[in-house]
Formats: sequence, C-alpha cells, structure tokens
Amino acid sequence: MKHILVVEDEPDIQELLCACLRDAGYQVSEALDGVEALALFQSRPFDLVLLDVMLPKIDGFGVCEVIRRQSQIPVLMLTALEGEEDQLRGFGMDIDDYVTKPFSMPVLLEKIRVILRRSSGKDEENCLCYRDLTINLDTREVFQSGEKRELTVREFELLHVFISAPGRVFTREMLLARIWGYDFYGDERVVDCHIKNLRHKLAGEYIETVRGVGYRAGKENQ
Repeated sequence: MKHILVVEDEPDIQELLCACLRDAGYQVSEALDGVEALALFQSRPFDLVLLDVMLPKIDGFGVCEVIRRQSQIPVLMLTALEGEEDQLRGFGMDIDDYVTKPFSMPVLLEKIRVILRRSSGKDEENCLCYRDLTINLDTREVFQSGEKRELTVREFELLHVFISAPGRVFTREMLLARIWGYDFYGDERVVDCHIKNLRHKLAGEYIETVRGVGYRAGKENQ
C-alpha cells in the first residue's frame, strides 16, 4: 500500500483529500502546516507528498526545498496560485506536477496514480476486475464479458468508485464531492441520473441502491 503525506491547512479540503485517497487504497498521513509536515516526513518513509503551497509556519515552497535536500520523493503541489512565476518556481524545485484549486478529484487521483507508477518504473496495464467487468485505468476502457462498453467520463468515474470499494455505501454528497468536485453546487439528483444511465449501459445489478442512504457496488454473486 502506497503511503501519501497530505499537507493541507484547510480542514474541509484535507478531510476530503484523505477520505478519497483512503477509499482509493492509499495509506495516508496528514499535516496542517509546514512544521508538522517536515516532522512527519522525517519520522517515516512516504511514497508521495501532496503539498499545498499556502501553509502556515513554513509555506509549501519552503517545505519542498527541505525535502529536496534529502529525497527525490514525488511531490504534487496544490495551489490557488495560477501565476506562471509561482509554477515555474515549483518546477525549479523538481516537483512532479501542479493541481490548481478548485480541483477535480478524479483528475487529482489520476495524476497521483500516474506519478506513482512512473516513480516505481512499472509498465504493466493497470486494471480492476469485478464480476464480469474489467476496467482499464490506463486507457479508461470498460469491458463486460470481453465486450467494450462506451461510458461517459462521469459514468466511468462512478463505476471506478464503486468497484474500488465493494460493499461501501456512498451517499450522493460523497459522490458529488469526489467526482464533480468539492465546489459543486448543483442538484444532487444529477448522481441518480448518471447511475440510471450506467445501469442501462451495463444491463446488470452492479450498483445497488441503499434506501435512504445512497449507493454501493452490488454483491459479487448477483
């Protein structure tokens, strides 16, 4: 299990990040400021640092500078700064990538997956299998009993969420935060619409409704 250090001083964003990363199968440690981040970094090994730029005590650039004196661990920066100068400063410290707030959780998870795969030197296909479904995370293709199913971006992400955590119940609010983004303010019934379409395309009970709560992956023996 890959271990990620999440350094973010906004509690709501940190909570969302940590929950989504754990759901995606990562071990997570968290820090609220630069001093705490460096103390954690010194205390145990990590596989990637997810690092906010605007931090109290020591900002993200300062944290990255100290890390780079000791390690070439992958660093992915979160920032509300869109200026070219700030991004060039980060790349000058050999960070691996930037994600600008507000960010898309699926895009962030994909960037993390690609960075970790690149850092480990693995070239094999990255697939998830569930019952007669195969999801290729590299090509973003879905196959059902060997036949390709054409899904939209949102449908693919919904399916990925459910089969990555079989049995876990996801509320509409959780799915909106993870797939549509934490700053989404639309009607939560958009989730129901996409799940209805996904069920139609797959023609099977892969997603189960938990009445009054939300949705989860259907049982393996259905």
